[in-house]
Amino acid sequence: MDDAERFEQLVEGDDSCISIVTYEERYVLNIIRQVALDLKHSLWIWSVAGGVREGFLADSPFIADTETSTAGLHYLAETEQNSICVALDLAEHLKACSALRALRDLIDRFEQNGNTFVMIDCDDTLPEVVKSYSKTFEISFPGPQELIEIVRDTLQRCHRKTPIEIGITKKGLDTIVRNLRGLTRRQAERIITDTVIDDRRFDDNDINRVIASKRGMIQRGGLLEYIQTPLDLSEIGGMSRLKKWLNQRKGAFNSKAEQFGLQPPKGVLMLGVQGAGKSLCAKAIATAWHQPLLRMDPGSLYASFIGESERNLRDALRQTEMMSPVVLWIDEIEKAFASAASRSADGGLSQRMFGTLLTWMQEHQAPVFVVATANDIEALPPELLRKGRFDEIFFVDLPSLKVRKEIFAIHLRKHNRDPGKFDLGVLTRASAGYSGSEIQQAVISALHEAYSEKTGLTTELILSAIRNSPPISVTLAERVQSLRAWARDRCVPAD
Repeated sequence: MDDAERFEQLVEGDDSCISIVTYEERYVLNIIRQVALDLKHSLWIWSVAGGVREGFLADSPFIADTETSTAGLHYLAETEQNSICVALDLAEHLKACSALRALRDLIDRFEQNGNTFVMIDCDDTLPEVVKSYSKTFEISFPGPQELIEIVRDTLQRCHRKTPIEIGITKKGLDTIVRNLRGLTRRQAERIITDTVIDDRRFDDNDINRVIASKRGMIQRGGLLEYIQTPLDLSEIGGMSRLKKWLNQRKGAFNSKAEQFGLQPPKGVLMLGVQGAGKSLCAKAIATAWHQPLLRMDPGSLYASFIGESERNLRDALRQTEMMSPVVLWIDEIEKAFASAASRSADGGLSQRMFGTLLTWMQEHQAPVFVVATANDIEALPPELLRKGRFDEIFFVDLPSLKVRKEIFAIHLRKHNRDPGKFDLGVLTRASAGYSGSEIQQAVISALHEAYSEKTGLTTELILSAIRNSPPISVTLAERVQSLRAWARDRCVPAD
């Protein structure tokens, strides 16, 4: 069902109070008007800007003395049967006792006479007592066909102001529409407007601009971060088992795999020593599979208002599904959901958030591949490690002698140095117990020293950097050994 059909179902199902939290007020009001017309209901709208007015005409006059929330609610409570009454930005006004009392009386009255009260707010700040009465209605993201209509309508509106030259191909339009998925209607409209405003053209050259604009919008939202990286699996030393596993599943997202009887893989959990390359793998998977990479920082989901944290998580997951196929990287997952494993002092918020994530991981159908990384095994709730949550759980250990040699060669080439001119055998033996990121930092540190002394990079300078920086396997030896012992019979070695 589309949004209008779902909303009509709520109205006909005698839901007397409906809460909608959205930035797309105009879109929601159009839905409500459509449903009111279809059901032959009266429509009334209140806002603090003018009070109550009849809701079908945008320029209908305001009713006198209904500007305050209390007066407006009293007026709406007396509307005739078969009415839909809408309040815009009411949540903040409910801090006043008189307004809250008036709303509770209105809801009680509407439950008896069958009217429907709708609250449209931009923030989820309703009092708990009001939430207990109200039904939450979530607006969907626009699908491909609606996005095409948004692009067409936006171009026509811009063209009426100043003529626009259209040179887009069907393939180019499909690519732009695909990259607009996961955005709200207002965001999609804004991107298309910004794309044509300078050169008054709309063609295939605008694809990269649309992608860049989308990336900026996603990151401004704060829930998801669009990661752009050219990294390839060949740039990661070792990880032979993980690479084989990923290559076998690379084509499992297309229709041929589905016809063969395969379902797209759901994800992997990457456990291991800090700095061993777990985050690097998330970036490489997205590039190797030619899919966008979205990073979700679970800590950014938590908000001060009750209920807003859960809503942030649901919104982030819904947006991810709309952008699929995509790789979702949940970085350091244990930091956000650690307290879900015990009775915490957050009123059960972590447990509810964790439950929402687990349910989504188990049931989502969209082709979203989850890469979750974790450093602290003991902080992870046991439910996360249960079979079925992830396709596989990999343990990323400290690199072996052979792999360390690969890592040195990779980082030397990255800095425009020929690995053949360095004694990789000596470097490899000297770096026993070092992680991949520690090897990288040793090379960078040696480069800084060489630059400051106006000399070339040498094996001796890198050796000096290694000796002067003890690895985490030494400074946290007990923890690393405990981690390895835990993973020995519980995880698949990545290498």
